[in-house]
Amino acid sequence: MYIKKILIAIVLIGLVVAAFFANFVYKAMLKPNTNFNNEVAYVFIPTNASYAEVRNQLEPLLDDIDSFDVLAERKKYTTNIKAGRYQIKKGMSNNDIINSIRSNNLPIKLSFNNQETLEKLAGRVANQIEADSLSLIIAMKDDAFLKENKFKDQTALGMYLPNSYEFFWNTSAEDFRSRMLKEYNRFWTQDRLQKAQDIGLSQDQVIALASIVYEESKQANEQPRIAGVYMNRLRIGMPLQADPTLKFAAYKLPEYKNTVIKRVLNVHKEIDSPYNTYKNLGLPPGLIAMPDISAIDAVLNYEKHQYLYFAADANRFGFHKFAKTLTQHNINAREYQRYLSAQGINR
Repeated sequence: MYIKKILIAIVLIGLVVAAFFANFVYKAMLKPNTNFNNEVAYVFIPTNASYAEVRNQLEPLLDDIDSFDVLAERKKYTTNIKAGRYQIKKGMSNNDIINSIRSNNLPIKLSFNNQETLEKLAGRVANQIEADSLSLIIAMKDDAFLKENKFKDQTALGMYLPNSYEFFWNTSAEDFRSRMLKEYNRFWTQDRLQKAQDIGLSQDQVIALASIVYEESKQANEQPRIAGVYMNRLRIGMPLQADPTLKFAAYKLPEYKNTVIKRVLNVHKEIDSPYNTYKNLGLPPGLIAMPDISAIDAVLNYEKHQYLYFAADANRFGFHKFAKTLTQHNINAREYQRYLSAQGINR
């Protein structure tokens, strides 16, 4: 009888322990433990983050952070943290959350448009990945990298082609740079390289001219014609006389800092700069802005014609009038100058 009572007590204790353990397993592992209204929340875990840093991000998102702590310790997540961008879905359990933030690093769509400088590009990219703008600038301007890959300070921006790319959020500055070099090399297919050779320009020269074409016109269907004008000028040894290069040169001078040049004047044509294509023959030493891919292809596939001049069309904003003779060009140019004056645009 006594032994029977002992056995019953042992069974009851076992049931209590089992119930307690089952409750622990359910609460720690299987019970939904989210505390947000959206269907999805995201956490961004920095490189070399501590568990305390991860916990600080998770705490506002969870009902019970303590139960999460217990399971994270048991699953050794606290000593095996992975950097990245992770998704937590509404209703996830602690076990689901740990599995997600341990192994499901989600990529992002990184985009940048036509940035004028490496500094501006770095700022744009730094807003989208973990690398900060300073580390990006250092990587982009690294002398050894530029020399190894045949870039110069004046041409380095041309390696970065404006587009959307898939990256992991925790990408380093060096990894971003390496990926952009791969994209640049992938862009320069054998077909494009052959076209550049056929028109007598290097890759850097193509991009330099494309940057001028792009600054002249954002109309993709007009860019090949503008590229054809500049190729005609190069062929006969005529100065490019590209107004965007004058603006680029001017903005490098202290007196034009924080100004916007809306009208190119004769004073700008006297600026002493290798980018002054009114004074210097040929292409400038580098690109003046980041061109669209459409502008690069417009140079490689420029329209063959006999136009030597073009002027902005006062009646079609964003488009141009083309001329074969200086006489006709002067008529077109005066028309546009009158339009600027009528709008009160004097500088």
